[in-house]
Amino acid sequence: MTRRALGVVIVVLVVAGAWELGHGLWIHVKARLAQHLLQRAWARTLAGERDVKPWPWADTSPVARLTAPAHDVALIVLAGANGRTLAFAPGHAAGSAVPGGAGTAIITGHRDTHFAFLARVHAGDTLVIEVPGRAPVVFRVTETLVVDARTAAVLSDDGMSALVLVTCYPFDAVTVGGPLRYVVAAVRTDG
Repeated sequence: MTRRALGVVIVVLVVAGAWELGHGLWIHVKARLAQHLLQRAWARTLAGERDVKPWPWADTSPVARLTAPAHDVALIVLAGANGRTLAFAPGHAAGSAVPGGAGTAIITGHRDTHFAFLARVHAGDTLVIEVPGRAPVVFRVTETLVVDARTAAVLSDDGMSALVLVTCYPFDAVTVGGPLRYVVAAVRTDG
């Protein structure tokens, strides 16, 4: 191999490496920037505005704020749990209960950004949900488990208030997707 050809190969490899590194970093930068814009939209929502779009082209709006005090985590939760929503924040699954209300609320998020902290959550940890117009609701984590998304189901008891957080599993997977989900189940502790 000539010196010139070796130089070209090195440049191509450096550019490809920088591209891949930049792509990986962009996911995290986008998630953090989105949370900043979502915090502003959440403040407007708390002030009484309805369906506040965090950016002009958004097809979702903030519906709740989830905090995990022991893990120093505070996240805005968006309406819907589709791919576009989850790219920016955790999403409240349509058809599940209103977070903090009667029944089971399901919130999903990506394991490598917003819900990465779930790997450190244990039974007994506290989670807090805030929704506009209501006092914050405190939940206690009752269990964490790994389930197969192809066969698992979330059962709801309308007589109680429960919160289920769901993300992909394992946390350190190299490839995306797969059938396994990490589930954090919590029940309301404040009457």
